[in-house]
Amino acid sequence: MAWDEWNQIKNDVAARRTDPMRLNQLPPAAGTGGAPDLASSPEKKQAAAKAINDDLEPDVERDGKHATESVKAAVKEFGARDGYGWDASGALKKAHRTWEQQVKALLGRLASEKHALSKTGIDFQNDDIGIGSQLAPPSPIDGY
Repeated sequence: MAWDEWNQIKNDVAARRTDPMRLNQLPPAAGTGGAPDLASSPEKKQAAAKAINDDLEPDVERDGKHATESVKAAVKEFGARDGYGWDASGALKKAHRTWEQQVKALLGRLASEKHALSKTGIDFQNDDIGIGSQLAPPSPIDGY
């Protein structure tokens, strides 16, 4: 290794140490913590859950059914008619089974994200009420 290469490697490592994208350092002093598009308000979370419910899930289901019909037609065309068929028929069946599993997993993930977005505000509210009741001084009417 030449001396110039060694210096270049050292300079690259030094540059990475001052890289602002490093995760093991404090955020900048300006306090820019989250991304500007983070849905942190209850309204934005409900809008995201509604978008999943109204747009994403129906579209994935519709496109999944359309693809299933198309693949079944292709499998039938490539299938054996007189005892011989194309190898593509079996390969399409196998690929489609895998694809169906992925669509099912995606729909499950969308449903769990929708559920999480819908109940986050309730969880925070319940936590606040629970902590507030633990910190509140005892009241004479608590025993009644």
